[in-house]
Amino acid sequence: MRGSPLFFCLFSMSCWLNLMPTAGDKIFHFGSCRVSLSMTEIRAGFSAIKANIQSRDPIRSLSILSHPHSLHKVKSSDRCCITHQLFTFYVDKVFKHCRTEDSFVNRKISSIANSFLSARRKLGQCREQNNCVCGEESREKFKQILANYEGLNVTSAAMKSLGELDILLDWMEKSR
Repeated sequence: MRGSPLFFCLFSMSCWLNLMPTAGDKIFHFGSCRVSLSMTEIRAGFSAIKANIQSRDPIRSLSILSHPHSLHKVKSSDRCCITHQLFTFYVDKVFKHCRTEDSFVNRKISSIANSFLSARRKLGQCREQNNCVCGEESREKFKQILANYEGLNVTSAAMKSLGELDILLDWMEKSR
């Protein structure tokens, strides 16, 4: 058992390092869950492609994420649930259908998608541990987002949703 203290020390240090955010990461509190994200990296990637993506949006009079079903009015107890739903929505529906002829834009989309995938996984684990449930209001808000998305063809809806990513990012930062 002489190696046990050394093993315990190394194991503890490894766990501690995995919990620490890396440079540029911010800790977000979504209800009882905490998730670190590199918002700087996500915003930089989105800024680099925003004009290109938004120029592909054929319907400017409709918004998928904003008013009248604004995210800004979600109760703090529902943030864990709706954030997980939104990460899942972006990973499963939006990023999958956002391919362009521009490899630079595709790489940026892929990078943002990977960040969302990682955050969704962390948030999902936390939700399971803390038994986070969605309240009726957040379920209705998410249903409206899906209805807005599904009212368009898949490619248009995906590009519009990606073009509105700053709405989601702003909400996440304000709810920190």
